[in-house]
Amino acid sequence: MTKRRRSRPVQVGDVQIGGDAPVTLQSMTKTHTTDVKATVEQIKELEDIGCEIIRAAVPTREAAGCLGEIKKQIQIPLVADIHFSHRMALDAIEQGVDKIRINPGNMKDRGKVEEVVRAAKDKGVAIRIGVNSGSIRDRGQEDVPMADLMVDAILRYCEHFESLGFRDIVLSLKASDVPTTMDAYRRVAKECDYPLHLGITAAGPAATSIMKSAIGIGGLLSEGIGDTLRVSITGHPTEEIKAGKSILEALRLREVEGWELISCPMCGRCEIDLESIVEEVRSKLPPEKRGLQIAIMGCAVNGPGEAQECDLGIAGGHGFGLLFKRGEMVRKIPESEMVSQLLKELDEMSAPTNGGSGK
Repeated sequence: MTKRRRSRPVQVGDVQIGGDAPVTLQSMTKTHTTDVKATVEQIKELEDIGCEIIRAAVPTREAAGCLGEIKKQIQIPLVADIHFSHRMALDAIEQGVDKIRINPGNMKDRGKVEEVVRAAKDKGVAIRIGVNSGSIRDRGQEDVPMADLMVDAILRYCEHFESLGFRDIVLSLKASDVPTTMDAYRRVAKECDYPLHLGITAAGPAATSIMKSAIGIGGLLSEGIGDTLRVSITGHPTEEIKAGKSILEALRLREVEGWELISCPMCGRCEIDLESIVEEVRSKLPPEKRGLQIAIMGCAVNGPGEAQECDLGIAGGHGFGLLFKRGEMVRKIPESEMVSQLLKELDEMSAPTNGGSGK
């Protein structure tokens, strides 16, 4: 993986974005912000599974007025998502949020934008300048590539903000189209050192969003681009955090939580009921075995090698399997005992403490 792009650090509450900080996970509440109880309950649920920054929609001044009470009851930094009204942005800042997200393209009055920037500077509140493809193209720009429009616009906004002495800026340039999003982030990464918030906007339901996000967000992270992320899913926000964790874990940018199950896709060489064995093991694996890698392979082509590379593994044969433990072949076991013996061995193993294989 490419060395990570070096960005300037920006403080959001007690969480640093950029600099030498790890990539952070974000989500957004799906409740009405005016329903303080429901919003706080959802944020606490997200906190419990690893959400590190939370954003809430602020469509009205009434919603802005609820932010202070919400912030009092949660543990992670709170971001106010503002569109169109500079007054709601000012209210959110007064309520004590840790960051605001604005799209200056939706605030056409330059003087009002400057009022927001000055208020944020006075209160030590960071700003994410978030440009989306749906709000950037003006009439007469039909032939200009969307990525170019987003990058040119966001850099103009940055220049404006910095002219006011404001530098606590995070950028996002999101489209629902993956190549456009990736092009925009790659270009802006070369043009500035602001920390970048990654995401694919309006990515759809879970299956579609996870695919788009794994390619778009994961691809950029593999190139060293990105400091914080949100996987946007039409559905419950806990799914966003789970998907974001999976992307970071797959790239080894975050310690694997629980076990990691490795299994082959099966082919005509497989002579055990691999799918059933994998599913039964998956359903019975204890989550506290943090960082352990378990392989269940169907044949002798890649099976022994994969099994040896993991903490615990089985390489299948004709109605039997070879059991490997931390690089060593332990014994031959019948297919009917594969699950029970693997789980017994796993129960006797200590989870590694370094987040990787325990070999």
